[in-house]
Amino acid sequence: MARDFLFLLGSTRSGGNTEALARQAAEQLPAGDTARWLSLAELELPEFRDLRHTEDRVQAAPTGDAATLLEATLAATDLVIASPLYWYSVSTPVKHYLDHWVSWLYAPELDFKQRMAGRTLWGVTALASEDHSQADPLVGTLRNSAAYMGMDWGGVLLGSAIRPGDIADNTRAVARAKTFFSSVPESAAHA
Repeated sequence: MARDFLFLLGSTRSGGNTEALARQAAEQLPAGDTARWLSLAELELPEFRDLRHTEDRVQAAPTGDAATLLEATLAATDLVIASPLYWYSVSTPVKHYLDHWVSWLYAPELDFKQRMAGRTLWGVTALASEDHSQADPLVGTLRNSAAYMGMDWGGVLLGSAIRPGDIADNTRAVARAKTFFSSVPESAAHA
C-alpha cells in the first residue's frame, strides 16, 4: 500500500543538516509513496492560546497556513518531524505545531485524535554531539506525542553534525538514512 509522507521541517534555517538527512532518507522511499515538504518556520501560524478550560474553548476553524498545515497533517499516513536538536528538545516551530494539536483536539468536528490514530510518526534530527543520548528529550517528546494520539512510532534518525553540510561526512547517519523508512513501526504506546 502506498504511503503519503508529510515532512515537517522544523529548523529556522533552510538547507541545514537535519533537512539534508531527511532528504537523504526520503530518496529511499518506495515507488508509489509520496513526499510532501512543509517548512514550519515559513508558515504563518497564529499564536497558540490554550483555551481548553475557558468558555471560549471552541475556536474558529483554522484559516490560511494553519488550515494548510491541518489538511496536510490529516492527509498524511506518515508524519516526519525533522527538527534539529535545540536545547535538548524540538525546535520552536515544531513545538508551536504540536501546540496547535491541542486546538485541533478540541474541535469536535475534526475528530483529530481518532483520525490520527494508526498513522506513523517519525523523527529526524541532527545534533552537535556524538552523544546521541542528548537527544533523549526530543525523542521522548515525539514518542509520547505519538502514544497519546494512538499513532505508531517509526523512531528517530539521528546524525551528528555541526556546520551546514557536515552531515554528508557522517557515514553512519547516511547509511542509516538509506534504510530508515523501511523499518517496521511499532505502537508508540509500547515503544
